[in-house]
This record gives sequence, structure tokens and C-alpha cells, in this order.
Amino acid sequence: MPGACITNGERVTLRTVEEEDVPFVQRALANREIRHPMGNPVMNRRQLADHLEEDGADRFLVCLEDEWERDGTDANAETAATGDDGRDVTRIGQVNVTDADYKRPELGYWLVPTVHGEGYGTESVSLAIDYAFRTYDAPAVGAEAYDFNDASRGLLESLGFTEEGRRRKYMFVDGAHRDMVQYGLLREEWREGKPESERGRA
Repeated sequence: MPGACITNGERVTLRTVEEEDVPFVQRALANREIRHPMGNPVMNRRQLADHLEEDGADRFLVCLEDEWERDGTDANAETAATGDDGRDVTRIGQVNVTDADYKRPELGYWLVPTVHGEGYGTESVSLAIDYAFRTYDAPAVGAEAYDFNDASRGLLESLGFTEEGRRRKYMFVDGAHRDMVQYGLLREEWREGKPESERGRA
């Protein structure tokens, strides 16, 4: 079951990833539409559980609460999960904050394909940025996206991230060597881009 609600936006909540969530995460990451844009290897549940336990990242499920009506078209989304607070939630993705204990926090994120283009990604990553700046004394957060992943790059740029560099032919993904584009967002840039009533939160 999804764990504690860490933060919530208008439509999504971020909840801790628990052991019971590993099957959902494993199935989603095995989906070609998610795996290829991220460049992730295929992992079985045991490998994924070991990876999640060992890497020290802050990992959160992106969830829709019980009032959301799912159309039933996505086998990767899961309904009828109950959070530790007793609310029914639907898992639709994950956001991560990694490396925060020894360098600038790096964000990672994915959503199940049937909710792409609905604005959930922007809201989820925005919540993760707020979380990173409230939790860690870091002057900036970073993120990466493959050069061919226009949706992910557009999401980052819409939130104020600036392209900072490019690692050329960084990984072999989907039959070709791909460039990785590096992005950064300064704390003051994030604060200045928020409504005045919310500026003290980051």
C-alpha cells in the first residue's frame, strides 16, 4: 500500500514508496514507453527492491486520491490501493530526489502513459522541487533528460530549469547512443517564479 502522504498539490499527492509498491514500480518501469525515454534497464522485483533499498534516494509515488475516476485503460495504473491514512489512492508514477546528501539534489520522474499530457507531471515535479528546497540546504536542484525526450525537456523548461550542459552519446538507448541534456534550477529562480504568497516555502 502507498505510504505516508508527504505533500499534496491540487490533484496529486506524493506518498512514500513502500515494499508493497515494488510490483507496481517494476511493471511500470518494464513498460517500453517509460523505460526507453528514461534509459532504464529491465529489473525483476527482487533486483528493483534491492536497488530501491540501497540507493538512498527520497522516492515518492505520485498518487491520485479516491475521488479520481480512472477510465480503466491503463494496466500499469493501480486503483483500490489504500494509503496508511485509510484513503483510496491510484498510483500513477514516481518522483525521486537523489544525491542530496553529498551534492546538489537531482530529480527523476515518470508517469504511466495514459496520464501523459494531463499536467500531472508538472504538478508532481513542482511538488518534488518544493520538497527538495525545504528539506535540503542546497542552492540548486538538477535534472537530466535525453535529447530525444521532448516531453521531459519541455516539462523542465516550463518549470524554469536552464540547460547547463550535454553529455554526448551518454548511453545506448533503444538502438542508438543518445545525448543526455543536463538542467539546473537555482533556489532563487524557483522562489521568484512562484506567486508571492508561496515564496517563503522554498
